[in-house]
Amino acid sequence: MEKTAKIPVEATDSETVGAVVARDYRAAGVLEKYGIDFCCGGNVPLDAACRDKGVDPQAVRRELEEAAARPLDRSQNYDAWELPFLADYIVNTHHVYLKESIPTIAAYSQKIAEVHGANHPEAVEIAAIFRKVGEDMMLHLQKEEEKLFPAIKRLAELKAKGTSADAQEVAGLKEVLADLSHEHDEVGAAVHEIRRLANDYTVPGDVCNTFMVTYEKLKEFEDDLHKHVHLENNILFPKAARV
Repeated sequence: MEKTAKIPVEATDSETVGAVVARDYRAAGVLEKYGIDFCCGGNVPLDAACRDKGVDPQAVRRELEEAAARPLDRSQNYDAWELPFLADYIVNTHHVYLKESIPTIAAYSQKIAEVHGANHPEAVEIAAIFRKVGEDMMLHLQKEEEKLFPAIKRLAELKAKGTSADAQEVAGLKEVLADLSHEHDEVGAAVHEIRRLANDYTVPGDVCNTFMVTYEKLKEFEDDLHKHVHLENNILFPKAARV
């Protein structure tokens, strides 16, 4: 455990929310509190993101400073990790979670749509959206594991040896990065729509326990996605593009 310096107010004035969290993941809790998207919407300057949510940027910066003053767990200093290690962490943590959770959430979503769809048509829409999200995410994970991460590891290995990467190989990596970033935007928009339809995962008073569990799992999925996409969009992808 170690302490780090506070986030300078002037540094966060025009800095993007993604960069703020990439520098110090403790900032994520502050931004989540105000509903500020730091993963798929991470390229927005902090002040603009605050105004969009109707909150005072100065107040948010003060909270960011307070968060930065707390002891930092080095295991969460993702920005300092080597790219191959970060790629393996993403697979072993977030990809494993998704592969285990997507079939369960899809089944639960379909069940509550069938049982409660007449009185809660939003459940039918949520089930359809999540089914598409699940299918897209499985292809997305495959693309990362079979194309992106091996390419990142190979280029990192070449760099460590002082060898220049082939221009065509670098161009191919950047093309994959752009493709995956676009897919992140699409899944992010879909998950935001699920949250909207679910009224921020507020469980209606006339439903069964399965409905409640489904909403809990959907929120868990969204929370995991935020961290997963943040690690890629704001840390892994930019670093990989510079290898």
